Amino acid sequence: MTMRTSISALVAVTLCHLGISLMAGDPPTTGIYAQDNLVAWCIVPFDANKRGPAERAEMLARLGFRHVAYDWRAEHVATFEEEILQYKKHNLNYFAFWSWHDAMEPLIKKYGIRPQIWSTALSPPADTQQARVKAAANAVLPLVEKTRSLGCRFGLYNHGGWGGAPENLVAVCQYLREHHQGDHVGIVYNFHHGHEHMVDFRSQLQIMKPYLLCLNINGMDDAVTVAAGTNKILPVGSGRHELSMLQTVKSSGYDGPVGILDHRSNLDAEKSLRQNLDGLKKLVAGGL
Repeated sequence: MTMRTSISALVAVTLCHLGISLMAGDPPTTGIYAQDNLVAWCIVPFDANKRGPAERAEMLARLGFRHVAYDWRAEHVATFEEEILQYKKHNLNYFAFWSWHDAMEPLIKKYGIRPQIWSTALSPPADTQQARVKAAANAVLPLVEKTRSLGCRFGLYNHGGWGGAPENLVAVCQYLREHHQGDHVGIVYNFHHGHEHMVDFRSQLQIMKPYLLCLNINGMDDAVTVAAGTNKILPVGSGRHELSMLQTVKSSGYDGPVGILDHRSNLDAEKSLRQNLDGLKKLVAGGL
């Protein structure tokens, strides 16, 4: 038992004798897995309860989140501004915005927010690796230029295929930085789109680390199971491999934000987020 684990156990026993219990879902208070470093993600179109901006902000504040990455569908465009206002009301940081919509530009300027803009890294066909990197970079160049003008970071989001491979994400980042003033460009890496990277995750993480803007975590089952169509999205702590991956992230020295998923449209977003918070708490209490 480590000193950290023994101290945690002693605190828990002491609180128990005093009649005080830690709330389920309370995450650690320091390090990259601390509450104030967690980002709620995939919580809008995936919420079974279909909350509006006010209900969503209240729920996130109740769970203790400080940062929100906003995903949306066409029906949510009309409430973009109200979402911003509700986050301000509840002291939530509008951390990121999915893809792009022109309605956001005046709102970013009006309210002085600077969300990261996340967009899928594409997998264009080409005869050579060099040509493919250039084509993938050119595909997102309008957003690279738009985000630069707005003072926002731009995140290439892994979503499978050639464009989701860490070495290709890095190559596109490097190309944009070298050829298109893309110093604000980085990578948003998602566990749930990276099952095939688990076998050499340590080395994959190392090449991405200088470019990482956010790391979104998930419960991780075997890649072959996910390829067969099951267990792609799992609560943290319920999979077979996320503990070792989270240990690798911690030992790597990564100190950026960590995303917590809903992404299960059959569940109330609050229940889904709480499952992940509870799972993360248990892993940390066990020595993560």
